[in-house]
Amino acid sequence: MLDLRLQRMLEGRNRAVASPDAETAAPGPRRGSGSPTWKTAKRLCFILLLAAALYFVAFVSAVHVVGSRDTAQEADAIVVLGAGLLRDGRPGWALTRRSLHAADLWRAGIAPYIICTGGQAESFPRSEAAACRELLRGRQIPASAILVEELSRSTEENAIYSKRVMQTMNIADVVLVSDDYHMLRASWLFQMQGINAFNSPAPARRMRPPLSYPYSLMREFVAFNWQLVKGAFGIPVTHLKGV
Repeated sequence: MLDLRLQRMLEGRNRAVASPDAETAAPGPRRGSGSPTWKTAKRLCFILLLAAALYFVAFVSAVHVVGSRDTAQEADAIVVLGAGLLRDGRPGWALTRRSLHAADLWRAGIAPYIICTGGQAESFPRSEAAACRELLRGRQIPASAILVEELSRSTEENAIYSKRVMQTMNIADVVLVSDDYHMLRASWLFQMQGINAFNSPAPARRMRPPLSYPYSLMREFVAFNWQLVKGAFGIPVTHLKGV
């Protein structure tokens, strides 16, 4: 009898070792890189990054297409879009390129007037428009052919205040002069003001520092999308420092 009990006890112990409890034998799903939630999050992040990359490529392509086309034709005026000055008030590379190109267009008989745009930034000795006018006068453009708009602080304000100058002079259509990377947004903003504008990008070979283009392109990307957001939500702001 004792041997039989001992045998049954040993058999029960062996079965327990061979068949562990459910918690040990079949653990629940671990949280971490293999969980469905984590996989979904990774997939979503990948899709968003891919969409952002494709959008940026599309934007760069549009900038290149618009900026590489010179559609200048005879108009009532040439508009030089303002650009930053050096601290001592001298015109920077961008403004110099644009002003010299506008002078070439004027001498070619594209338009009888040149409108210099751009206000005076804080702590600078003069306006961008004044620097543009000085460059044009240095190219023997007569003072009577130069109109000045000195209120704007952004590309959108360039369009708003240029329209006022145009109305006082009965100017109907213009040729926009800026850098190639700027033409897409600039032409869009002038169209929003109801201005009939033709594009004439300043030649890039004129005094462009090697690393300026990537920086300017990224800045345009931010400014372009800010304009989209501003328009979508009706934000009444025409100037944002740095954009």
